[in-house]
Amino acid sequence: MDPISSILELLFSVEAVLLIFVVVILKGSIKFVPQNRAWIIERFGKYQSTKEAGLNFIIPFIDRVAADRSLKEQATDVPSQSAITRDNISLVVDGVLYFRVLDPYKATYGVDDYVFAVTQLAQTTMRSELGKMELDKTFEERDMLNTNIVTAINAASEPWGIQVLRYEIKDIVPPNSVMEAMEAQMKAERVKRAQILESEGDRQAAINVAEGKKQAQVLAAEAEKAEQILSAEGEAKAIIAVAEAQADALRKVGEAANTEEGQKAIQLDLATKAISAKEAIAKESSVVLLPDNATDASSLVAQGMSIINTLNSKKSGS
Repeated sequence: MDPISSILELLFSVEAVLLIFVVVILKGSIKFVPQNRAWIIERFGKYQSTKEAGLNFIIPFIDRVAADRSLKEQATDVPSQSAITRDNISLVVDGVLYFRVLDPYKATYGVDDYVFAVTQLAQTTMRSELGKMELDKTFEERDMLNTNIVTAINAASEPWGIQVLRYEIKDIVPPNSVMEAMEAQMKAERVKRAQILESEGDRQAAINVAEGKKQAQVLAAEAEKAEQILSAEGEAKAIIAVAEAQADALRKVGEAANTEEGQKAIQLDLATKAISAKEAIAKESSVVLLPDNATDASSLVAQGMSIINTLNSKKSGS
């Protein structure tokens, strides 16, 4: 083989090896960090830097990715555990914890396993908060309980670079004896409310009946009063009408009496009434005393006219 050819082949081999080495170096030095993630870089086993999302460079064989931390919000289940309330009632409580990594450096070097640490902290904090409350308050003030747990966990997890966003209690299970007592209490409350509603209904019904009777009596009295008023007004109008008719009749009689024909008619009427009166007296008594000229019609008329003249003269004098 030609020595020149051998040298050229050797050079090509060295160049190929160098090219491959350069490619390997570039591949190891260029790092693409995904969005919402952070890589912890160590150099010779010591923390060197934190690489955020995007294009980053490291030194191959010297730097290495020690930890890959997610910056997204994470949810972890808090296992069921037993807790004792202030009034010594044992409860079984579980929940869900929502948190995120704020400082990847602290989350890597401040605690060995931050998920486990936060979960355990949530359990102990929940037991502590439940111990400050009575059983009834744990159901009524669940939101306040969640807020207190979040505040306590954030205060304790700050050195770990963890922020707890919220804690939600999924279920609170009291003992069976407490459940039975609560059901009995709820049943008694329902019966009490039903009895109160029924008594209120009876009371309202009685009030309505009494109001109805009262209104009926008032309406009846008003109707009777109106009827009496109308009757009195009718009687008054009738009396006035009769009086006006009698006055009108007397007026017409008086006007007729001022005439000669009227005087004769009055004389005839008086004579007729005198005769009728004497006949009635004769029927009532077996003995009748009459004056001498009592049977004379002209005498009777004269007596009647004398009476009328006397009355007229008295009226004129008055």
